[in-house]
Amino acid sequence: MDIISTYGTMLIVIAAFVGFLMAWGIGANDVANAMGTSVGSKALTIKQAIFIAMIFEFAGAYLAGGEVTSTIRKGIIDSAYFVDQPELLVYGMLSALLSAGIWLAVASYLGWPVSTTHSIIGAIVGFAAVGVSADAVEWSKVGGIVGSWIVTPAISGFIAYLIFMSAQKLIFDTDKPFDNAKRYAPFYMGIAGFVLSLVTIKKGLKHVGVDIPADSGYYIAIGLAVVVGVVGRLFISRIQFDPKSNKKMHFASVEKVFAVLMVVTACCMAFAHGSNDVANAIGPLAAVVSVVDSGGIITAKATLVWWILPLGGLGIVAGLALFGHRVIQTIGKGITHLTPSRGFAAELAAACTVVIASGTGLPISTTQTLVGGVLGVGMARGIAALNLGVVRNIVVSWVITLPVGAGLSIVFFYMFKGLLSA
Repeated sequence: MDIISTYGTMLIVIAAFVGFLMAWGIGANDVANAMGTSVGSKALTIKQAIFIAMIFEFAGAYLAGGEVTSTIRKGIIDSAYFVDQPELLVYGMLSALLSAGIWLAVASYLGWPVSTTHSIIGAIVGFAAVGVSADAVEWSKVGGIVGSWIVTPAISGFIAYLIFMSAQKLIFDTDKPFDNAKRYAPFYMGIAGFVLSLVTIKKGLKHVGVDIPADSGYYIAIGLAVVVGVVGRLFISRIQFDPKSNKKMHFASVEKVFAVLMVVTACCMAFAHGSNDVANAIGPLAAVVSVVDSGGIITAKATLVWWILPLGGLGIVAGLALFGHRVIQTIGKGITHLTPSRGFAAELAAACTVVIASGTGLPISTTQTLVGGVLGVGMARGIAALNLGVVRNIVVSWVITLPVGAGLSIVFFYMFKGLLSA
């Protein structure tokens, strides 16, 4: 207790710094994964993708970032083990943020698409199991999260496969692909609009004091989806096309339609990612602030201080702007050849999966979700369409992330403990 009252302000300042570092790593690595399909398919330039992500990532983090925060902060470790020594929880969360932030910075510099969720969970499990007690870790929760790393890419891949195959059947494999694209593309755009609006209405607006009943929320989301579809139809109608041209030109014109759709799905994915993954940075930060502000009391539920969500959003934007292009190049062009139609299917599927998981409070890995979507699109074209060497390297980088995060966290935990307890 004395340590918290003596060093309270300093601990919050350190927590804000390492929380920002972690959010910076999320922006540099995970956001790049989210935007990689847009850039890889040439629907967006890197500059355009970064600009879009800056707006929608911050909006998702600020408006809809609170739901998953509670899962990260309270679900992985048992707070009962820290009641008598709350400073250990503070040291641990600082260590987790610092270790995960450093690892993400290194991985992003090298262009490795690792999982921020893996990084922070591995770090939290590391300090709790070794520095406090193995029983302090809720291993059943960790097991559920590990299970989600397998299930969510599979779900995302399946959705992407269905979206891509439906586009093939309804548009590409027809006699008049461009005419069918004009007919069906607004429907796909409406789905993207529906997903984005629903997560905002159902879990985002309550963080800014707006509470809309469930039924009304669905009606509003459907209405917004219709508006998005109509606006999309107007944009698509402006695309110039010669009906007498050959089928190759038909396909090129169809891809222009999907390039328009990719802008919508890029916004959708950025918002969904911001709402889900900002918790990896602000969850541990919120825990530290809560303990310090309460004088060492670990409460069952803490209210987020007003500056925490904006800090997380700004960190994500800063990381994306400075280092995001490195991982974008890796994921956008390495796994399989992407066109706007394929990238759209992968990105919309990943956004749907992230939104579903974020709404249930499950801290999934956006990296694995998006890779699952890209793999689903690649599998629709056959196994030969996948660069298995790149896929293998990505999987290896995922595997080493957990132990690296845990190892660094243990070192920093004992460092903080030694410096502040002396």
